[in-house]
Amino acid sequence: MTDNITSVGGGNRPDTGVSALKGRAGAGAPAETRGKTTIADGVVAKIAGMATREVPGIHSMGAGMARAFGAMRERVPGGGGGVTRGVKVEVGERQAAVDLDVVVEYGVSIVDVAGAVRTNVISALERMTGLEVVEVNIAVDDVHLPDEEEEAERDEGRVR
Repeated sequence: MTDNITSVGGGNRPDTGVSALKGRAGAGAPAETRGKTTIADGVVAKIAGMATREVPGIHSMGAGMARAFGAMRERVPGGGGGVTRGVKVEVGERQAAVDLDVVVEYGVSIVDVAGAVRTNVISALERMTGLEVVEVNIAVDDVHLPDEEEEAERDEGRVR
């Protein structure tokens, strides 16, 4: 059994940014292949974001300004954690490409962390969506130092 993954989006259509897994039709086709499953680009981005955050050595995600706005957003009730912050995806008919902006912990091997992130993201996306992940590009934007959190906490506690 092989499912065909086709793009439903395109042009000015409202379903742009959605991929579909098309099954076979008819009484002779297995039940699990009858019908169509659509996967939005946002779903692919969330899976990639979660898979990245699972890897030890990843401190946070997003480039400088995105992290700053995300930190403010997290403090606002109902602002959300931004699972897709630092994640960009391109989803085609059968394939996906992922770009990640990450901050790693000081002292970890960036090469090892990047390899673990690629493995985890590719495994999660291919297992959960059926898409072939052709590349996972990782931009390491910063290194988190252990004393940075202590300084931030001291600054927050000061009366101004």
